[in-house]
Amino acid sequence: MLSGRSAAAIMEKVRRERPLIHHLTNYVTMADCAAITVSVGAVPVMAEAAEEVAEMVSAARAAVINTGTLSPSRVRAMHNLGLVAREKGLPVVFDPVGAGATRYRTEAILTLLRRLQPPLIKGNKAEIAFLGGLKEAKIRGIEALPSHLDPRQAARCLLEWLNYEAVVIVTGATDIVYAPGRSAQVSNGSAMLPLVVGSGCMAASVIASFAAVERDYFVAATAALAALGVAAELAGEKEGQQISGPAAFKINWLDTLFSLTVEQLEKGARIHQDRWR
Repeated sequence: MLSGRSAAAIMEKVRRERPLIHHLTNYVTMADCAAITVSVGAVPVMAEAAEEVAEMVSAARAAVINTGTLSPSRVRAMHNLGLVAREKGLPVVFDPVGAGATRYRTEAILTLLRRLQPPLIKGNKAEIAFLGGLKEAKIRGIEALPSHLDPRQAARCLLEWLNYEAVVIVTGATDIVYAPGRSAQVSNGSAMLPLVVGSGCMAASVIASFAAVERDYFVAATAALAALGVAAELAGEKEGQQISGPAAFKINWLDTLFSLTVEQLEKGARIHQDRWR
């Protein structure tokens, strides 16, 4: 059963084992992704040359592929990384940033998904819905615009199109983790999180860190989101400080995650698991 206690146990395992997490992420949030990986207790590496990503991911225990700043050379590197990770059975968190924004981006993402079959796919509701073929999805750049789409329906449609087993994570005010026959909601978080540039990219880093030590990726993703959300809530009220803006909040968030205790996560996690087909 998913709970704050199980999430805390995985967090402790990350801190104890310090897994290496290979990122092929975007230039905008690369430093923040490295920082949050360290804050949760794992070790980041950011190799991106197509000529070395296969060798680097072979030394890692999980990887993140993020399509935020695409180019032909980076797509080749993503392809090389993903094939080796799939061959070795390593967890890859695929973050289809901006899916639906342009034809080139969408076609590149769909091709990578078909070829690499990443076991974890994380995006906002519009990105996941667009990839699942739901034309009601609305996106502006990388920002999901309001819609009445059910995020679990979007996740299910994407898995039906992909036709392989995977865990889909849909981030939002309430985060959804979906796999066939299983669904979980994580309602932790802060109103400041959407204002932090790259908070979704940073979430992918923590999910990968948890998946590196927990082979049930559904459990790993749910636990990671709970840890991030509890840390965000505590960061917003850290020592009674008045948070002046997103930059100050981000620093508090990173530091709070670094010092997050087992007791704080056990007590604060709000996870609801159900069955949704």
